[in-house]
Amino acid sequence: MDLELKDKVALVTGGSKGIGEGIVRSLLAEGAKVANVNRSTAEGEALEREYEALGKECFFLQADLCNEQACAEVVSRAIDRFGRIDVLINNAGVNDGVGIEAGLEAFVGSLQRNLFHYYLLVHHSLAELKKSRGVIINIGSKVSVTGQGGTSGYAAAKGAINGLTREWALDLAEFGIRVNAVLPAETWTPLYSHIIDASPDPIAAKRGIENLIPLGHRFTTKEELADMVVFLASPRSSHTTGQIIFVDGGYTHFDRKYTS
Repeated sequence: MDLELKDKVALVTGGSKGIGEGIVRSLLAEGAKVANVNRSTAEGEALEREYEALGKECFFLQADLCNEQACAEVVSRAIDRFGRIDVLINNAGVNDGVGIEAGLEAFVGSLQRNLFHYYLLVHHSLAELKKSRGVIINIGSKVSVTGQGGTSGYAAAKGAINGLTREWALDLAEFGIRVNAVLPAETWTPLYSHIIDASPDPIAAKRGIENLIPLGHRFTTKEELADMVVFLASPRSSHTTGQIIFVDGGYTHFDRKYTS
């Protein structure tokens, strides 16, 4: 199936590693041009060089998205480079373990890392998205509906992302802008691998989580997440908006008594 993304311009945050990297690679495979925003530089520059050698455009933008001016600047630089923005994918964030005891300053800091830049990037991209009748995709988390414990800031941010997805879908429908959210649960990434490897028995720890995932008793891959995101970014999903879609092998909603 041709997803009709050739030469479309996508701005992706946190696109240098993990789920974000999977999204960037899938977009490029479909012929899109990507502006990849990341705070760290090594991975982003390596991706840019890798795809430059293949004749594809993966423009790396270094920025700390906790800074509002930085959010405005990455949008401006992406437009300067490509002349337009067709797709905005808000992905950057971190499950930072800011719990109830941490206090207001830490809680607000968690919202800065996980929520505020979602709003700011939409705010600063809006004029271009109206021109292109574009697409916004927010990467959320199953934590927004299940809770996790010990991570109030992250849970609040991800819950707000669900709400903003619905709000923006309604608010922007008159401009032909579609807005959807994709929520991962247990997705295998280098970070998750590092966490598992730090446990006393990594094999048992991994198997214990896999046993809770009904479909295939395995982790979701970052490529499976990316494929859903890229489909939603494409004209092939032209009448889908305001949806909160779980790509999780049934982890979030299936009764646990049927897993073992």
